[in-house]
Amino acid sequence: MTAPALPEQTPDAARIVVKVGSSSISGDKAGQVVPLVAALAAAHARGTEVVLVSSGAIATGMPHLRLRDRPTDLAVQQAAAAVGQNLLIKRYQEQLDGFGIVAGQVLLTAGDLENPKHRENAERALDTLLALRILPIVNENDTVATHEIRFGDNDRLAALVAELIGADLLVLLSDVEALYTRPPGEPGAEPIPFVAAGDPLAGVIVGESDTGVGTGGAATKVAAARHAAAAGIAVLLTATEHVARALEGDTVGTWFEPAADAEAAAG
Repeated sequence: MTAPALPEQTPDAARIVVKVGSSSISGDKAGQVVPLVAALAAAHARGTEVVLVSSGAIATGMPHLRLRDRPTDLAVQQAAAAVGQNLLIKRYQEQLDGFGIVAGQVLLTAGDLENPKHRENAERALDTLLALRILPIVNENDTVATHEIRFGDNDRLAALVAELIGADLLVLLSDVEALYTRPPGEPGAEPIPFVAAGDPLAGVIVGESDTGVGTGGAATKVAAARHAAAAGIAVLLTATEHVARALEGDTVGTWFEPAADAEAAAG
């Protein structure tokens, strides 16, 4: 498989990993699950193999534990995830039913991708699900993960999953339309449409988000995009509301060019 070099080649990508954050599919934005699933289903109908990396288990479980703010205690996070993961997958499957697509839940810890045997098993499971035309929905296994072995954010998890399965494209979705030269809203902030392979992004100021439900931000997305691009995977960073346009090849967000020599370097 060859990573698309330009956004307009996105519809031709054979295998895509899409990551969506908690703040984009919970609370007053829970309705965005509907157009998100429709966009994934359209790509699936074209024959594309699609993996969704979805945050949101803790955020989805919080109201059922009568929590207004994201818990900081690990045990309470685990409890919220245990409740929320079930409800999150149910929400996705209800939408996928309309397209005749079955979801497969895959929960991972950082330790799973560091242990060679567990990593091999995860790769085989994902490859098999895709071959069977199942849509894998991946999340960190928050119920058993500890602070010491956590991915830290699902942007990193998505990049590692994309690398694990040899994806052609990684799409990182958030509440922000693109990577900016400085945090959006600050004077002089300008969107960056294209990042060349190996570009150090000198002078670009990236910050963290504070949505109250998620853990990522621009810095984690840039780090994840760099990791995937260095592995030869094209990366698109854009807002969740633009996911359909992104998967259809429209010019949206920020495109990270994949390293052309990644395969040779790996060999």
